[in-house]
Amino acid sequence: MNLKILLISLISFSAFSQVGIGTTNPTASLDVNGDLRIRTITHETIESIIKDSILVISNDGIIKRVESQQVINSVIKTAVKAKFSSAALVNLSLVSNEALIPFDDEDFDLNDEFDTTTHQFTAKQAGIYNIHAQIKANSAIAIAANFGISIYKNNVLEATNSFANIGVLGVNVTPPIRTANTLLSLNVGDVITFRINSDLISLSLLGDSANSYFTIHQVR
Repeated sequence: MNLKILLISLISFSAFSQVGIGTTNPTASLDVNGDLRIRTITHETIESIIKDSILVISNDGIIKRVESQQVINSVIKTAVKAKFSSAALVNLSLVSNEALIPFDDEDFDLNDEFDTTTHQFTAKQAGIYNIHAQIKANSAIAIAANFGISIYKNNVLEATNSFANIGVLGVNVTPPIRTANTLLSLNVGDVITFRINSDLISLSLLGDSANSYFTIHQVR
């Protein structure tokens, strides 16, 4: 009977004990308080294993496994190009001389930061960003009417290209394209939007991607 009790005790201790190296209070099955050296490591060549074989240390010090793609995605720089989903005319009504440009389709968005429903870009990483936007009016805007495009960060104007059209002998000679470019420092959660500004109460933009689009690229 005593032998059975001893064996059960040993099995229970082996099954539920935690081993500490450099610590008397281990908090994992093996808790190493210090450097870890492995003399020999076998090179893995099976791709199905490689994609799942990266080890990381979490906030609580526990080693966990992650997919290699997650590591790449965590540091990949922003690159977005968006446009209108249709080449048809985009008709906009302006309130207080402004209107949000409703870009609703993407060519690419590496970090999934642009919302095609709200038409907002929200930064997921702090850094320096190059921002470019272009629009083209459907036809010549009325002579002397102001017309332009603006880039906003958190609803604050950061860059604009807006000017009144010029007429010669009653003919509008101003090009219908407006572009805005800037470099901005963004923090996580900062929002970028694009707006039309004009003295008109409504206007139409060409919807094709060659004329109306924006790009955002993180440079560092």
